[in-house]
Formats: sequence, C-alpha cells, structure tokens
Amino acid sequence: MPINILMPALSPTMEKGNLSKWLKKEGDPVKTGDVIAEIETDKATMEVEAVDEGTLAKIVVPEGTSDVAVNQLIAVLAQEGEDVKAAAAGAGKGPARGAGAPSSPPSPPRGEGAAAQAASPSPSTTPAEREAKAPPPAIVPRAPSPQRGEGGGEGAWTNGQVSDRIFSSPLARRLAKESGIDIGRISGSGPHGRVIARDVAEAKAGGGLRAPAAAPALGAAPASSIAPSMSDQQIRALYEDGSYEVVPHDGMRRTIAQRLTASVQTIPHFYLTVDCDIGKLLEAREEINGLAPKDKDGKPAYKLSVNDFVVKALALALQRVPDANVSWTEGGMLKHKHSDIGVAVAMPNGLITPIVRNAETKSLSAISNEMRDLAARARARKLKPQEYQGGSTAVSNLGMYGIKDFTAVINPPHATILAVGTGEERAVVRHGKIEAAHIMSVTMSCDHRAVDGALGAVLIGAFKALIENPVMMLV
Repeated sequence: MPINILMPALSPTMEKGNLSKWLKKEGDPVKTGDVIAEIETDKATMEVEAVDEGTLAKIVVPEGTSDVAVNQLIAVLAQEGEDVKAAAAGAGKGPARGAGAPSSPPSPPRGEGAAAQAASPSPSTTPAEREAKAPPPAIVPRAPSPQRGEGGGEGAWTNGQVSDRIFSSPLARRLAKESGIDIGRISGSGPHGRVIARDVAEAKAGGGLRAPAAAPALGAAPASSIAPSMSDQQIRALYEDGSYEVVPHDGMRRTIAQRLTASVQTIPHFYLTVDCDIGKLLEAREEINGLAPKDKDGKPAYKLSVNDFVVKALALALQRVPDANVSWTEGGMLKHKHSDIGVAVAMPNGLITPIVRNAETKSLSAISNEMRDLAARARARKLKPQEYQGGSTAVSNLGMYGIKDFTAVINPPHATILAVGTGEERAVVRHGKIEAAHIMSVTMSCDHRAVDGALGAVLIGAFKALIENPVMMLV
C-alpha cells in the first residue's frame, strides 16, 4: 500500500507552512533519512527528512505553495516492489506516515463523546478548521468568585449579573490558557456563538475582547480595561481609495504581532535606565582587535563589537544575581543555571532572536564568531528551532542606528530584556570638572511578576560595573 506523506508540524505551535522546495522528483528513489523537501515556517526554512523507503510516486502539493496546513497530504511514496503508477493513482488511501508526520492520529479528548468519534476529520484539515466545523460541545459551567467579583475560571459579568454558561472548543480553551487570556472575555464566531481557535488568535492580537470579568460597583456599569481595536474596514474607511497599497502579513509578522501584543497585555513591565561610561571598553576593544591573529589571507580570527561585550557582561551579571536569571510560570519560578542570551537580529519583514547558549562560559571572541554565524543564518532563514527558542534574557541594540535610548518589549518566557542605545561623547562632571566621556544608555525591561524593582536595580548595577570595567569579564 502506498504511504501518504503529510505536511509535518515543525514546532508545537505550527498550523501552516510554506512548501518552498522539493529536493526529490516524481520517480526518484527515496531512502530513510533523505532530505526530500524544504519547509518555510514563520521563523526559518527547515529541511524535511523521509522516514520510509520507496519511490516518490506523486507530488500532491507543488513547491512554492503557501499556507499548507499541518497534516495535509503533500506527496505519495510507493513502497519497494509496489507499482508506482498505481500508488500515484491511489493518492490519499494509504497510511499517513513520512516526513515526520505521526503514524496515527491522536485519540479525541476525553469528554467529547460520540460526536467527536463519528466526525473523523480528514488529514487535510487543521485543528482550527476541525473545531470550527465540529458540533457545539457540552456547555461549560461558570461560577463567580465573590471575593474578586470574577468568574471562576471562565465566568463573566453581564449587565450586573453573572453569566453561568459559555460555548468554547477544547482547542480554544487550551490556546487561551497558554496565552493568559480569560476565555470568558473572547467573543465567539463559531456555531451558536462558540469560541474557536481563530477567536483566540484575534484576541491575542488585541481584538474581539469583551469587558473584563469584574464585578461592577453598585449603580455603575463595568468598563473595559482594553479599548476595542478598529476593524480593517474601519481603518480603510479613513483613507481615500487608491491612496494606499495593502501588503498582506506574512507568517513572521503575524507571529511577532501576536506574541508581543500578548506580552504587553499580560506581563507587567517596568523599566530601569542607567548611563554607562564605555571609555575603557572602547580602548580594550581596539587593542584586542589589533592583536587578533590573522590567517594567510590577512583576515583576523575575530573582530569584537560593542555588542559582544554587552552579551558577555549581561551573562556574567545574571550569574552574579541568580535570582534575576528566571522565567515566570504559574506553577513556580524557573531558576536557570546558565545565561542563555538572545540577541535580536533584524531581517526582512521582522526580526528573530538567536540565542548564545552558556554565554557566561564563553570568551568574547567565541561570542563574536558565534553571533556572526547565527545572524547570517537568521537572515537566510536557516536557523533551527533550538537556536532561537527559550533563553534566559535578550539584548536589543539600536545603537548602530543612532538611537540614544529606548524601551524594549519582553519576549516570553524571558523575565528581562536589555535595550542598548548608541555610545556617544557627552559632557559629564568628574571631581567638580566638566569632561567629555563616551556614554552609552541602556534600559532594562523587567517582568514585575518575576523581578522586583530592587532586584532589577541590582542586576542592571552588576551589568554597569562589568561593562565599565571590561577587564573584570576576563577574571
């Protein structure tokens, strides 16, 4: 029987991807481990390996196709000794394997009942599409909490009364919980007003939210803490037809919008700014670069940037202040042993944050060369998920654009991010005299759930001490 090759899920949150290139043609032999295609996600272009052997009988989805749903049929593989033409003709009838796809579909969630069993979804539909088409689930009860005036888990106030029922799919409830959004505040667009996955995605982007679930004062109407966003039609109506061009969002831009909107809405940010005298750093950088060994072509083995010192100083500061080297979770604080520093890299239509792992253990030259490699592969969309996911904190440097200072949005699951401005000559007062000094302003954004004001001040103080005395990074 022919083997159906399905669109693989290359990350836990991936629902669609672009099939950018086939590396095998119809009729080509395929061995286990052969790279058969390149899939482009919102962050990177990744190679897909075959998990079965045979002959590529039919390519169902041609290269260059965008928004291919996870588990959609993309090709058919004829097994050894099987008629290739017959296998191609029987596309969609074989077992779903290959390209990292699961060998069998997951069983329906407990409590879905016979309806979920009877409506067996085709492999070409995404979880969001399946739950949009499914019949309404059992009604989930909601109850208020008299202490806070909020619904128990999913309760909401309506006209001064507590609503006790809500329609939502299991997938929507899971996505809302992962995003930190009260599902009772999301307006449903599914059957019977049911909340489905696309409603959660819209809520993450700042739209489709009802007023917060809080008890109104006597005689007062409840007010929303987040102003409703304008619809596309409302925004376009403000401009004359033909005066603008609509550029559709790509996957990366949508992901950035969703993650950072959720960050601002769910993470209580506060900001700490200090001015750092980088005179000694610039002198050390010039001396180190001048003494760098060269190869036979005269190319130096490394060329340190100010940002390399910033990454190293932040990594060491987190080791000196381990209580700030954390990530917040509802169940407890994750206290990291190493300093894994993400560095924001600008690329067409967005940015990505590759991570320097164990940065506290690496030399400045090693950090410099590693960042050069990561940045080049990031711009070519060749990073692997493990090279940009996770991390302890991040650095966003706009100094090369002449920006004096700014604040950066925390990238979950980090608890901090350091925004670095340009180094410039400024007038400072030393011992009662005005002198010129090279000053660099840095601002640390902190998640107040994980890092309090005093702890954040200690962390940025440790960074300032290291960046102003770079010899301490070598001890």
